[in-house]
Amino acid sequence: MMKKRLFKIIIFLMMFLLSFSLHAEVKKYYQITIDRDIDATAWLDLKMGILEAEKKASEAVILNLNTYGGLVLYADSMRTLILNTEIPVYVFINNNAASAGALISIACDSIYMVRGANIGAATVVSGESGEKAMDKYQSYMRAIMRSTAEAQGKKIVTTSGEEKEVWRRDPLIAEAMVDEIVVVEGVDDSTQILTFTAEEAVKNGYCEGIYKNVDQIIRHSLNAQDYEVEYYESDFWTKLKGWLLNPYLQSVLIMIIVGGIYFELQTPGIGFALCASIVAGLLYFAPLYFDGYADAWEGAVIVVGVLLLLLEIFVVPGFGIFGIAGIICLFGGLFLSMVDNDLFDFELISSERIINSIIAIGISMLGSIALIIYLTSKIGSDGIFKDLALTTSQDIEDGYVGVDTQSENLIGKEGVTSTVLCPSGKVVVDGEYYDAISETGYSEEGEAIIVRKFSTGQLYVRKK
Repeated sequence: MMKKRLFKIIIFLMMFLLSFSLHAEVKKYYQITIDRDIDATAWLDLKMGILEAEKKASEAVILNLNTYGGLVLYADSMRTLILNTEIPVYVFINNNAASAGALISIACDSIYMVRGANIGAATVVSGESGEKAMDKYQSYMRAIMRSTAEAQGKKIVTTSGEEKEVWRRDPLIAEAMVDEIVVVEGVDDSTQILTFTAEEAVKNGYCEGIYKNVDQIIRHSLNAQDYEVEYYESDFWTKLKGWLLNPYLQSVLIMIIVGGIYFELQTPGIGFALCASIVAGLLYFAPLYFDGYADAWEGAVIVVGVLLLLLEIFVVPGFGIFGIAGIICLFGGLFLSMVDNDLFDFELISSERIINSIIAIGISMLGSIALIIYLTSKIGSDGIFKDLALTTSQDIEDGYVGVDTQSENLIGKEGVTSTVLCPSGKVVVDGEYYDAISETGYSEEGEAIIVRKFSTGQLYVRKK
């Protein structure tokens, strides 16, 4: 009886250990899909997805990518994140990885492609026209592509019985994807920018395998039979923050900030212009702060700039040191909040990002000036701006009369009463007759007086 009980316990323990071991072999993978242009939202999706994958102790991140390119600014941030993250990142190109997409793909630990997919064509283009940018931008992009390829390191290959070290991904090929002047012998010539099909990418070391889907990659390339795949889902706030980080929208917000401050200074009290400026400032600064680009002290620099401008306008006459310092603080705060500096440490920030930030703020400032000039000429005229200014006239026919304010110049001057003041009457100042009220009560005709103030069309006088 004792032997049977012992046998059952052993069997139970063996089954428990077997079940535990089988469960422990289940591998977890995290998939992030980017099927759009590379922009702030794509960058945030990758960033948040990698953070989630790390929290859940995933084996690797699989980036399901299909893009025709986008902003180099965010592509550079994405490739830097991939290169520096501890968790392996594999990319599956399910259609296209062009331009910025090629840069992101090369940064990944392994590249997989579906048959018919393409990678390459990473030339920098400018604006909506799609024209090739200046040579300095192409040179910078070539350097980024080359350094990204070099970051994958080298491998040992055997050729004719001799072992030698070669790059896992040839940096020269990465450069040729940017500029047609780069020639890779046996791969391309100087007539076109390099783009690989899936088969060509495999042949030249820019693809580890051709598969139909992510499941095939996990089973056949990563050798995982028992696995789970979790999928990243972008939430509303991430999409909103990505939209607010769009450089074009940021330029518009800067225009509203500057324009709102100007128009508020032209009107008494607190009105719509100041409210619009504050809201635009919050929309500009908040996503940069919460995303880690901007610190609280950079927001404080912007506030100090505004306060110095107010001080220059309302307290100090003319335009001097406070006004200049205010403009510098305002411009500097906006610029510093756009670049991820660490207390003026720009070592890890690309020169292109610095230049683009300065250009964006400069264009926004010029746009603000143009907007101010335009609105100033339009406010009060016919059209949508008609009701933004008071245009009602007070005509004499309607009983309105004008009041001569030149009498204010008489304040402090001496004269004599031409009639009895009890307390009102007439006085003579500089040979002219004026209505006056005595602040000292009854005054006889011919008494010397001094003008104390002017109000509601009357002089107020005292006995001398």
